[in-house]
Amino acid sequence: MDPFYSNYIGIIIAAVLILIVISVFLRFVPVGLWVTAYFSGVKVSIGTLIGMRLRQVSPNAIIRPMIKATKAGLDINTNDLEAHHLAGGNVNTVVDALIASQRADIDLEFIKAAAIDLAGRNVFEAVQVSVNPKVIVTPNISAVAKDGIEIVAKAKVTVRANIERLVGGAGEDTIIARVGEGIVTTVGSAMKHSDVLENPDSISRMVLGKGLDSGTAFEILSIDIADVDVGRNIGAKLQIEQAEADKNIAQAKAEERRSMAIAVEQEMRAETQRMRAKVVESEAEVPLAMAEALRSGNIGVMDQYRMKNLNADTDMRTSISGKSNEEE
Repeated sequence: MDPFYSNYIGIIIAAVLILIVISVFLRFVPVGLWVTAYFSGVKVSIGTLIGMRLRQVSPNAIIRPMIKATKAGLDINTNDLEAHHLAGGNVNTVVDALIASQRADIDLEFIKAAAIDLAGRNVFEAVQVSVNPKVIVTPNISAVAKDGIEIVAKAKVTVRANIERLVGGAGEDTIIARVGEGIVTTVGSAMKHSDVLENPDSISRMVLGKGLDSGTAFEILSIDIADVDVGRNIGAKLQIEQAEADKNIAQAKAEERRSMAIAVEQEMRAETQRMRAKVVESEAEVPLAMAEALRSGNIGVMDQYRMKNLNADTDMRTSISGKSNEEE
């Protein structure tokens, strides 16, 4: 082989090896990010960036927020940011929250912001709500005054985030539930529904005075009744349902008494039929008894005739008595 071509192939192989080495080096050593950090005032070494790669931490996820924090004048080190990232937190959100709190003159440290973020709350949004209060609109809440008339109310609750209670504090659902409970209690204590319609601000004053934001992540600034409507006449509806229930109970008891009377009547009829059957049976035995008496000589023929005459006379008197009663 020609020495020229041999040298040419050697140069190509060396160039490919150099490119591979450079690619591997740039893969583990983000030189561009290091240069950007250096000229942004973030003092981070190449070894630190390589260590992030080895710990499977994206250097961009740490250095970019670090650059923002440095430009904003915050004193944060890369170890804290990396530890928060490894714990599953959002480093960029925490840094944005710290910058926003610094601009709004809110005392918020990195440890507190990281704890809020790891607790599952959006710390940057919390800082924004702390500066710019948020309005929570409750659903329609039904309550019944003492006169039985239903009142349907909707409230707007203006709240501000309480940074100190974000960790462990209740959320918006608790605020809505407590406001709803306060509205139901206030309307329920009113003697007439018209009193509530005339003074809807009485609901706001009473509910606001109950300290509903206790134990929550918010501070209630105001409660405004946005809408009040008259609903159903619950009292009349309950009275109608009670009357219907009483009627059904009375009908059931009357049906029970009727059934018992029918049963007693049927029992008396059965007893009467049994008595009649016994009478018929006894009357059937009379001729046999008389025949036996005649054979034994206990009675004579004349006695039998006198008995027949007595029976005939009795039947005639009974017949006459029955006709007289009918004529009267």
